Amino acid sequence: MKSISKEDYLSVIYKSADSNGEIRANQIAENLNISAAAVTDMLRKLSNEGFVEYKRYKGTKLTKSGEEYARNMVRRHRIWELFLHQIVGLPWDKVHNEAHNLEHGSSDELINKLEEMLDFPEYDPHGDPIPDKNGKLPKGSSGVPLSTIDPGRKVKVNRVHDFDSSFLKYISKIGIELNKEITVVDAMEFDHSLLVKIDKKETSISSKVAANIFVTEVK
Repeated sequence: MKSISKEDYLSVIYKSADSNGEIRANQIAENLNISAAAVTDMLRKLSNEGFVEYKRYKGTKLTKSGEEYARNMVRRHRIWELFLHQIVGLPWDKVHNEAHNLEHGSSDELINKLEEMLDFPEYDPHGDPIPDKNGKLPKGSSGVPLSTIDPGRKVKVNRVHDFDSSFLKYISKIGIELNKEITVVDAMEFDHSLLVKIDKKETSISSKVAANIFVTEVK
């Protein structure tokens, strides 16, 4: 049975909540690849501990203390990811799991030292913002899904989801990385897949892949 910690739940809620700070239990289950029943049990526990506001069949949101706790875990995770990528040299599809193992046993002092060593970075290897030690996030757009871009537009990759290493391996193989420019050539009405141009080469990508790549338009 897959073991999911309290920190994992809080991090997912923090990262995946909507603009109102809410997330549905089924979305948490999907992100963590576990059963809805397991999510319900944990949300009840987190609610009793004062970390979330939870009512069955309604959206869940973090309390103030829950948000502070989750933000600190996300900070630890993303700093470790960047350290493993920049200093150790691990590819971006391997840093997530390694950072997950390291984040829980690290002191705040160590994380602050790593942050200093990395020259106070603002983003991790996947383009996600890194909260500073005061919880402040860098300013700037996190982008919109590539799937929402109309044909004929040129965009730059800001961020990609890091939920699946096979997804990261795939987009690396077709030439997609942070700050890469992509031109949307065509959108298929049948399955909503996109024909895109990357480094002068045209490639077809599925709507699911496009929905997990975030971009800003190049003027």
